[in-house]
Amino acid sequence: MDLPRYDELHVISDLHMGGDRLEFQILRETKRLASFVRWVADQRPDGRVALVLNGDIVDTLAEDTGGYVAVENAAATLERIMNNASFADVWAALADFAKTPNRTLVLAVGNHDLELGLPPVQRLVIERLAGEDLAARARIEFSTLGAGYACRVGSARVFCTHGNEVDPWNYVRYEDLSKLARRLNAGRALAPSEWEPNAGTKMVKDVMNEVKKRYAWIDLLKPETQAAVGALVVLDPSQATKITLLPSIVAELVRGGREYEGRLSADASARPRPTTAQAAPIDQLLGANVARSLKLGGQAGPRGEGRSAEDMLMDAELNYKTPQARGAAQDETLGVPRLMFDRLTGWINGVGKDDALRRALLDWLADDQTFNVGNRDETFVNVTKSVGSAVDIIVTGHTHLERAIDMGGGRFYFNCGTWIRLLRFTQAMLATRESFAPVYQVLEDGGMSAIDAATFDGVRFVMNQTSAVRITADPTGVVGALGHVDGIDPIVWDEKQRFVRP
Repeated sequence: MDLPRYDELHVISDLHMGGDRLEFQILRETKRLASFVRWVADQRPDGRVALVLNGDIVDTLAEDTGGYVAVENAAATLERIMNNASFADVWAALADFAKTPNRTLVLAVGNHDLELGLPPVQRLVIERLAGEDLAARARIEFSTLGAGYACRVGSARVFCTHGNEVDPWNYVRYEDLSKLARRLNAGRALAPSEWEPNAGTKMVKDVMNEVKKRYAWIDLLKPETQAAVGALVVLDPSQATKITLLPSIVAELVRGGREYEGRLSADASARPRPTTAQAAPIDQLLGANVARSLKLGGQAGPRGEGRSAEDMLMDAELNYKTPQARGAAQDETLGVPRLMFDRLTGWINGVGKDDALRRALLDWLADDQTFNVGNRDETFVNVTKSVGSAVDIIVTGHTHLERAIDMGGGRFYFNCGTWIRLLRFTQAMLATRESFAPVYQVLEDGGMSAIDAATFDGVRFVMNQTSAVRITADPTGVVGALGHVDGIDPIVWDEKQRFVRP
């Protein structure tokens, strides 16, 4: 393949610019980000340099778009984000980058910014960054078909992809996105029923966003897949009945699990094939401590005694859909949901909300490898098995967790992490009710300002970890490095891991 060639490539991901209210904005280091973009533009003055924004550049799920995806208001939504004072400096820096000779800006789609795949949005971005400057317009590329971005740096072939392509929670059906683009260009509408959101989008829009109004930091927790729902319902028992949405969310998760495998490989254009991928049981999604609280002792009975949370939730979902349940009363806590609500709140009242949350969070830290940069997590496993051996360096994002792994044979894998806030819990923080007390006080406050100011044992609660991947060609070969971006002006490149391909 005749791929674009660069002397230096920089990749960042998961900026999540978005949120019409300050408490919904999870990107904090915007001045540093703008300064970094300008710093990249200054590298290799006589060489070719590219900057890849590797997905989730903006976050339309944090915006009020009226649905799971913005359609007629897609351009207006993005324009609102670009004009937001919190992010204006970043877009100005990107415009300066695009106007710099021998620079290429690549915008790749993720699962929080699907609208970047729509023609009106792409035109808006180009107009904002390049205006009528034809040379600058030519320096802006979009990667929105689910094919990733391929290029060469020196002798190495590089492949960048967001990573949600192998995540059944956040799998994107790019064929549906293309259909939406065709509809818009043809002046036709798309009915809400024609767009089926993935499980992750359902979770954010139907569950998380409501809880974020009170606990703005809820989506900063990592890892996301263990006890996330448990933490949500413990934090705000009044939202407990929302876990009855889980059956439909998990049903979509199962569907995504059947479709995602092979999407990055040669089978991507074939019919989705059956796979062994299984959705996590609802009990696991709730976390062991919360799921245990929903089980009653003894044999299974008419009120659910001894049954799993999964069975009870399935019953609740079915009950909601019956005419009898809908006509009985406008009370969502009747029947099985009422049993679940009572059981959960009884458990919380019995141990205290603070200790209930501590126990739920402990599920997150079981055998925790979240911040181990060498951990071969599911994204690594599923992406690398789908990418051909001709690719020397693979770069993903999506998980928000930086990775640097030598795959052997001169092949390397990176995850370029994120620029949003991240919270890191330790075993010492969660060891006892007493050790958790100051942490709980900050969490219960709910606001970003309290989170930003919090320190425990001299360490800030919010990790100051804005990450990037830098790939350069030099006389020794091709160097791939994971690093942290520190400072503002000047930028400091703090290299954490380096691999050299001779």
